[in-house]
Amino acid sequence: MAGGFALLLSLFGTPVLIRSLARRGYGQFIRDDGPTSHHTKRGTPTMGGIIIIVAAVAAYLLAHLISGNAVTVSALLVIGLVIALGFVGFIDDWLKVSRQQSLGLSSRQKLSGQIVIASIFAYIGTLFPDRDGLTPISSQLSTVRDTSITLGAFFVIVWVALMVTATSNGVNLTDGLDGLASGASVITFIAFILIGVWEFGESCAVSPGLNCYEVRDPLDIAVLAASFAGACTGFLWWNASPAKIFMGDTGSLALGGALAGIATTLRIELLLIPLGGLFVIITMSVIIQTLYFKISGGKRVFRMAPLQHHFELLGWGEVTIVIRFWIIAGLCVAAGLGLFYADWIAG
Repeated sequence: MAGGFALLLSLFGTPVLIRSLARRGYGQFIRDDGPTSHHTKRGTPTMGGIIIIVAAVAAYLLAHLISGNAVTVSALLVIGLVIALGFVGFIDDWLKVSRQQSLGLSSRQKLSGQIVIASIFAYIGTLFPDRDGLTPISSQLSTVRDTSITLGAFFVIVWVALMVTATSNGVNLTDGLDGLASGASVITFIAFILIGVWEFGESCAVSPGLNCYEVRDPLDIAVLAASFAGACTGFLWWNASPAKIFMGDTGSLALGGALAGIATTLRIELLLIPLGGLFVIITMSVIIQTLYFKISGGKRVFRMAPLQHHFELLGWGEVTIVIRFWIIAGLCVAAGLGLFYADWIAG
């Protein structure tokens, strides 16, 4: 229900948002130093992340209202993280469209907002134990499940803040071509659905044993992941090339927060690296380009970073790049699911 409602709300709500944004002239500003093919996108409505957030949260709540199931603290924490990061992105988008230039919040302002929000999320997540003593966020470092490495309250906050900030910026960097970030996000959210359902079925409360999972609310987190998968799919219908709307920082920061928040509450923190492999690859391309540029005195590894623009300047078509990058995202998710299942098989 959650995924279906989110899909419908996003699919039919996005054109309403497009007309509203276009009427107010809230269009995307295109930098002159980017690929020249992007200049045709100037003026396309942005801040489309608003509908992704609204559709996902509304669908999640509506599904619970109809089913009669109570919402969980874990899901509410992730929702709060998503809304807060989306608000930071909204301010950035608003400044860009109101000033009609590509400069919104400064990098320091945006990063500071992300760190503060992620730290609050991490701190609150270590509270609210259930009757089994499980909190939404574990004090243990997790790979495909909790490990024996105890981080402690302070380092949990630092670690989660690093995860959330890195992931939200990774999605933000990926959001450079029509449908690229939204399509890759759908694939990753589907993986979270599978993992959440599996963790619930094999949880220590349902199926006690040496190999069971100790996760607070895995099934409800799977429901939330379904909401975001549906919302991104509906938005992708309008965001696919040629895009009628862009998600903007409102959407990219929020989606990055959703990915990191869900991975944290499912206790598969390091598994987010292969599951979000495309975002990692694109982020690394920017880091490599920046470091090499400084070390070599102005030389470049790629024609342009992030990586998708390098292939644009090589002459690849936008749709070709997006589809091939989706394939890479799918392969990364398959590898992540394989690692998750291999851990369970190995016991």
